This record gives sequence, structure tokens and C-alpha cells, in this order.
Amino acid sequence: MKRISLALCFVLFAFCGQAQDANTALQIGSLAPDFTALDQTGKAQSLKELLKKGPVVIMFYRGQWCPYCNKQLKSLEDSLSFIMDKGATLLAVTPETNENVDKTIEKTQVSFPVLSDKGLSIMKAYKVAFDVDVETIAKYKKYGIDFEKANGSNGAVLPIPAVYIIDKNGKITYAYFDTDYKKRASVAEIVAAL
Repeated sequence: MKRISLALCFVLFAFCGQAQDANTALQIGSLAPDFTALDQTGKAQSLKELLKKGPVVIMFYRGQWCPYCNKQLKSLEDSLSFIMDKGATLLAVTPETNENVDKTIEKTQVSFPVLSDKGLSIMKAYKVAFDVDVETIAKYKKYGIDFEKANGSNGAVLPIPAVYIIDKNGKITYAYFDTDYKKRASVAEIVAAL
């Protein structure tokens, strides 16, 4: 039964995977948009302030309901020391409500800051946000995924799973952006790019 449910979820996720053109991604060499947002503990995380300490890795994920996102988050947590050894800070950004961010943390045991992007300002600035179409919203609801509950006022907007590395000067030095939700930047690629 569990395998059937997972298979159905994977089929559903395919409907959201191809919604944005990779040409819209921010490019290497671009200036990274600045932002400040609260993490899961209520602490303000400012890109400008974090860059004073070293490079920043920003990864965007869709939600606690996404097994690919959870796998990537867990992998990053398991290898966090390799990222920190490079002097970098890791942040995750999601459209989820704070309550669902807590569920993500419970599932993945991440210890790095997770930012609930209220108003979608970070996702839009980094050009990863896309609107989920009405047909897909209805299909997801049949399997218990309700974007209004998952994302609150952010509604049916998701990020392309993306990773950006920003150097101390605020420039993007690495960009991973793939509309195929199954493809993710590996920890080895991220660490090598630092």
C-alpha cells in the first residue's frame, strides 16, 4: 500500500516539474538579490550580513510533502560539515507555512536555517517561483496535498528546485536550476563549487 501511494505521488509530482523555462534562472556572475527573512527559530537571516562571514548556499525546496526535497535536505544536513568547512552558510527557502517548515525539520532533522518565504519575495527575486496550474492543483488535492494549507497565503506557487552559491562580494558563482524536480544538485557538486 505504501509503495502504491509513493508511486502515485511521484506521478503527481511530474505535473509540476516542467512549469518554468531554465532560461529564466539567475546566471553565474549576476549580483544576488539581497533579502532578510525569519528562520524556523524566529531569527532574522540577512544575506548581506551572512556574506560578511563567507559564501552562502541557498537552496529552494517545494515542501514537506515532496520526497525529493526531503531527500535533498537530509543529504545536505548529513554533509553540512563539508559545507561549513569551506566557510559557507547554508539556507533553505520554501513557500511553506511555519507549521509545515516544522514538519520538514521533523522529517529531515535539518539544523541549518529554513526560511518560510512569506509573500514569495525571495523566490521571485531569484526567479524560481512558478504558479501551479488549476488542473494540477485539483490532482494534488486528491492525494491530500492542498497548497492553501501547505503554503498559506502563498497559495499554489512553488519554486523550481534550485541552488545558488553566492560569494562574499554578492555575486552568484554557482547556479543549479532544473525544471525536472527529480534532478537535484548533489552535495559533492555544491562543495566542489565552494
